[in-house]
Amino acid sequence: MSRMSQPDPELTHRLTRRGMLGVAAGATAAALLGAAAAPAGAATQAATGTTGHGRGRPVLPPGRLGIQLYSLRDKVSTLGFAPVFAELEKYGYDEVEFAGYTQGSAGPITLAQLRRLARDHGLNPIGSHVGYYSDDDPNAYTFAQNLTKVLDDAQALGLKHIGTASGPFRYGSTVDAWKRAAEDFNTYGAAAKARGMKFYQHNHSEEFSFATDNPKVRLYDVLLKETDPDLVFLEMDIFWAYSGQFRFSKRPDGTPAPFEPLNYVLRQPHRYPLFHVKDGVRDPADTYGYRMTDVGDGDIDYQKFISAVTRLRGERLAHHWQAEHDQPAESFTFARRSSAHLHSLREKC
Repeated sequence: MSRMSQPDPELTHRLTRRGMLGVAAGATAAALLGAAAAPAGAATQAATGTTGHGRGRPVLPPGRLGIQLYSLRDKVSTLGFAPVFAELEKYGYDEVEFAGYTQGSAGPITLAQLRRLARDHGLNPIGSHVGYYSDDDPNAYTFAQNLTKVLDDAQALGLKHIGTASGPFRYGSTVDAWKRAAEDFNTYGAAAKARGMKFYQHNHSEEFSFATDNPKVRLYDVLLKETDPDLVFLEMDIFWAYSGQFRFSKRPDGTPAPFEPLNYVLRQPHRYPLFHVKDGVRDPADTYGYRMTDVGDGDIDYQKFISAVTRLRGERLAHHWQAEHDQPAESFTFARRSSAHLHSLREKC
């Protein structure tokens, strides 16, 4: 059975993760690899510092660039993890975040094999997305239905973080509904902590909306307040956070309610061990305020964002930065170009 995250509210922009590794592809493995092999030198240059946007130290901390494998689901499901990991190694990635542990038509693979394969390519498996719950399948592979199995698998992979990309909407959009979801998350966090891992939740833009029973209350603030900071952690998806800023800068009655996503992190940096680095072109005509693009091609200032976090005392090596694109035009090209851009960023002197 595929181990996918639950679908999220951003349906018009994102493919469901439920079928991530069952996607069929028409091209052969050789053709896919050949298309991505030629540009690999650019990433090597970026990783060695031969290109850049300045002369200061790299903005990205050493050894902390990862990629969410959901971005490469087409390649994983046809080529398998081994060729994908080989490409990521060439592009200068250090870590991977899973969104499933199967590889479609490439054939079966055990968790022990998957862990060893990542290690052999110099990739540290840092986290994984698993669904929060499933109303229609009591046997679903989710935290709510199979917590022990979810944690067993994460432990077998040697993960330090295990989380969900599902929104906390299980019980609705009221304050009490999110308090109930927070109780679930505290339970999962305690169970993960007992295994030496951190449970985390990855946001989309809807988390920054307002409670239906109290439009003065932002739901994300309820989640932060009602979850134990020693048990529940956050993975900020920077693209969706800024989309949330665009969509929910006013309350339902039209009164201003501006917020800055970066400030959430600066106030509680230890609650954000992971980030999704995802770019977008600003487009006020778009429902979400941005059109998703490869990292470096959009308008989100990652130099400012990453620098602000890593400049905090003792925080330079405390976070992990995962590149992601929900629907890349060509996934290897996205991975290569995103790595090159992030490695090229330099602190302003």
